Amino acid sequence: MTRVNTALDPERATLDKAAGENFPVAPFFLPRAWRTDLMAVYGFARLVDDIGDGDLAPGGADARLLGVEPERAGDRLVLLDAFEADLRRVFDGTPHHPLLRRLQPTVRRCSLSPQPFLGLIAANRQDQLVARYETYDDLLAYCELSANPVGRLVLAVTGTSTPERIRRSDAICTALQIVEHLQDVAEDLARDRIYLPASDMKRFHVQEADLATPTAGASVRALVAYEAERARELLNEGAPLVGSVHGRLKLLLAGFVAGGRAAIRAIAAAEHDVLPGPPKPGKVQLLREVGVTLRGEG
Repeated sequence: MTRVNTALDPERATLDKAAGENFPVAPFFLPRAWRTDLMAVYGFARLVDDIGDGDLAPGGADARLLGVEPERAGDRLVLLDAFEADLRRVFDGTPHHPLLRRLQPTVRRCSLSPQPFLGLIAANRQDQLVARYETYDDLLAYCELSANPVGRLVLAVTGTSTPERIRRSDAICTALQIVEHLQDVAEDLARDRIYLPASDMKRFHVQEADLATPTAGASVRALVAYEAERARELLNEGAPLVGSVHGRLKLLLAGFVAGGRAAIRAIAAAEHDVLPGPPKPGKVQLLREVGVTLRGEG
């Protein structure tokens, strides 16, 4: 079998990460046009996150494609600025990066606006400048940039956007972002980021040092359980979105909600100890949650 050198093929290195997400990105049962467009959107979202997290494929190919000099390729803010400049070429020219060239037909076919893409870039800029969040409302404002644009893009690609569906979608996407933060407490701390609100940490008597231990103590577990319940309530608030659409889109959106619910159950099954590594749900649990979501239960 021929192996792809991801250092030489950054586009493939980015798109291959879709299999590791908590939710289905472009499953086989969708129409081919939707799969193509959703993977194009995913490629953008995954790449901007990789820039913000310093997780680009080795070799510097992405920086070269964006026109960033080698000596500045380690500066994430410079890379994000270059990425935004290339994004703007999607709307008024010819972008340089292959993932943005892949995105351009989707933008034109679906009449997508720059705003959700710019929001995702803004979230990753914020990650370079803000490493702690004082309140839950501060975290929600971050999720408005980092997560909600993705759901809005899914609705736009499938031609199903309405104000009420956008509201429900925002709740689901914020919940999924919070769940991901809970799964990745240790990984985020290694990057000197904490997405647990400081006011909640204080309420549960959790210090930053408590997040750096191999396993979580009772206070950390109680805090994680509290935030997981908040995410569950957001998922429940957004879940009627699934019943508002039909056909294969309904199954896709059920997969998003089910992915979040299954991840929350996996966190609970680990007794809310997320510090050894991210608790992940199994396929059986995920399928069970899909069924529950489609029936409007849970």
